Amino acid sequence: MTEIKTVAVLGAGVMGAGIAAHVANAGARVLLLDIVPPGAETRNALAEGAVARMLKVDPAPFMGKAAARNVIPGNLEDDLDKLAEADWIIEAVIERLDIKRDLYARIEAVRKEGSVVSSNTSTLPLSTLVEGMPERFARDFLIAHFFNPPRYMRLMELVGGPRTRPEALAAVERFADLRLGKSVVHCKDTPSFIANRLGVVWIQTAVVEAVERGLDVEDVDALIGKPMGIPKTGVFGLLDLVGLDLIPHVTASLAGSLPKDDPFHAINRPVPLVERMIAEGYTGRKGKGGFYRLNRSGGGRVKEALDLTTGDYRVSRKADVAAVKDSRKDLRALLSHDSPHGAYAWAVMGPTLAYAASLAGVVADHIAEIDEAMRLGYAWTQGPFELIDRIGADWLAERLAADGMTVPAILKTAAGRAFYRVEDGHLQQLGLDGAYHPVQRPEGVLLLEDVKRASKPILRNASAALWDIGDGVACFEFTSKMNAMDPDIMDLLGKAMRRVKTDYKALVIHNEGTNFSVGANLGLALFAANIAAWTEIESLVEQGQETYRALRTAPFPVVGAPSGMALGGGCEILLHCDAVQAHAETYIGLVECGVGIVPAWGGCAEMLHRWQTLGRVPKGPMPAAAKVFETISTATVAKSAAEAKTLLYLRPDDGITMNRSRLLADAKARALAMVEAGYTPPEPRAYALPGPSGRAAMEMAVRGFRRLGKATPHDAVVSGALAEVLSGGDADPLDTLDEDAVLDLERAQFMRLVREAGTIARVEHMLLTGKPLRN
Repeated sequence: MTEIKTVAVLGAGVMGAGIAAHVANAGARVLLLDIVPPGAETRNALAEGAVARMLKVDPAPFMGKAAARNVIPGNLEDDLDKLAEADWIIEAVIERLDIKRDLYARIEAVRKEGSVVSSNTSTLPLSTLVEGMPERFARDFLIAHFFNPPRYMRLMELVGGPRTRPEALAAVERFADLRLGKSVVHCKDTPSFIANRLGVVWIQTAVVEAVERGLDVEDVDALIGKPMGIPKTGVFGLLDLVGLDLIPHVTASLAGSLPKDDPFHAINRPVPLVERMIAEGYTGRKGKGGFYRLNRSGGGRVKEALDLTTGDYRVSRKADVAAVKDSRKDLRALLSHDSPHGAYAWAVMGPTLAYAASLAGVVADHIAEIDEAMRLGYAWTQGPFELIDRIGADWLAERLAADGMTVPAILKTAAGRAFYRVEDGHLQQLGLDGAYHPVQRPEGVLLLEDVKRASKPILRNASAALWDIGDGVACFEFTSKMNAMDPDIMDLLGKAMRRVKTDYKALVIHNEGTNFSVGANLGLALFAANIAAWTEIESLVEQGQETYRALRTAPFPVVGAPSGMALGGGCEILLHCDAVQAHAETYIGLVECGVGIVPAWGGCAEMLHRWQTLGRVPKGPMPAAAKVFETISTATVAKSAAEAKTLLYLRPDDGITMNRSRLLADAKARALAMVEAGYTPPEPRAYALPGPSGRAAMEMAVRGFRRLGKATPHDAVVSGALAEVLSGGDADPLDTLDEDAVLDLERAQFMRLVREAGTIARVEHMLLTGKPLRN
């Protein structure tokens, strides 16, 4: 079976370069080739320029600058013979059949036996691409469709032809899953496959109906957004993000390739307003603006929205949609609401869900594949069949029939039933044959959602739960809003540790929320501060310190398994784990200074210990303390798990999992390996800190930033408190401090800062706007 070690990407445009960067993130060597541009100073100018650009843009295609060294730039004239080294050759050139076929002939002349060739196309069918090509090429050819940006979008649509070797498909799927972190959905060779075919119909319907009904863009995005489990960008915000100029190309491709009776043709009608916007350069965020824009005239920043009736911009307003308020998360009530907004919601989602139902068996064999494609390709919280289960298949069929629309066959098959059910603790999906079949997980995938379907929690309260995940390992899950740390979590974590000590071998801390934890519950802290409940606040700080220390010193291994944001107290709990198995897209940081406080659940102490024992800094008390001061005072957040290692939020031997679906299984395996190796708790901490002279040096650095305008007055106050902690207070630099002494300093400076008016203002501003206050 083909094993992929070396990859080549042909085409250094946005997609090709992004794919190459993500292959490099996986640690694989990748050759990036493009044409030799006329008049260029260097023959590799396009590929080299792409790498240089990717090192500067944000969000970053590379997970760390070191990954860029895995990309070898070249060109299609001088370096084509190097394709003989590649196990997987990815074509990502312009969507023109003649150019692709010419390139395939050149590839075939130099590639090695058994290498896999794929196209990133989403508009040209595989059957057309391999037409007239040799059998040797056809059996190694497939379509592997990445979504943009390749690093962050988890979906890969995989398409094979009747002549494609199963081993070639398996090799790409294995590499994409394990190395690139992709959820691979097998698609049939139909126009635009799954996500874009359904997604374009949804977007086109939403835009056409909104323009023809003269609705406000803010109201549309409030309707076709959170109430339906769709990102808060809604439709118009999404179009601004991806670029309006892409839509005509995609719709033209679908119009030319779909059958004449496809429902897409009915909604694919011109929108003069959009055509004018594109012609005038209003293509979204990358242009002069889109349906929304920032008006910076006069030195201001005023958010404006496009009036769909007049075509002029006006000051954007907050949406006020009675249909959303009245429905109270009841999707059927929203689609039935007796108002123009309710009628619009149905006019968009009714045909969209009907279209999705009509594609069952056409674009994929199983409804779960269609749902997965929309969840990961368009960030829907629930796929179309999951949405149909929310409103009822019978209700949808009756409403479609009442409106004179065709009722798809699978809705009739589902009459009186749901598309998904749980049987004996296992999730099942309705098949085209009318029977239920298991929703299959890839081998080696362990999901907490599946554990929860099949069992009851060992312990639970309002903010957390403890689950048995098998083989003597328990999993502690946060369930609070945004997984914010609060007293209930601390209380249950203490109980969980006692339970694990007696009944289990190890503990994993993990949840499947969007973010691992955004930190402490600031709302509770602000409330306590406003009523001057200082004793209660200090008690919570002490509880956190003792709970986290107990976690680190427990007689069993504790493995953190984060994904998404792990900030403040969420970062601190990871710092106290014996090991961390992090999803590659984990963003870790001690951000307390941004809200006017210092880390006080052992974050300062743990970072000092790491930089003193693991950091690549000169020996002595000051270098480690200075490095920690720099990181914490600037609220530095690692933008990937790889970057977190350079900041020592993660240790060098902590693990990184590329595929989020495999994170829990990897963390469990890590915990069991530690048990097998004869785990013993770590030794007590000891600190050599620089004392008053070190504190003075840190404060002097802050005064320098104040003079340059890079630090605010309250920054200086907070940094001074942080310097007090990290220097060891009045301790003599020759003395060794124990952990209690450092924790006492953390707690004292936290309590001093929480009484400051500047800190209260920062917390209030963060809760109100979600952004830090620069006071």
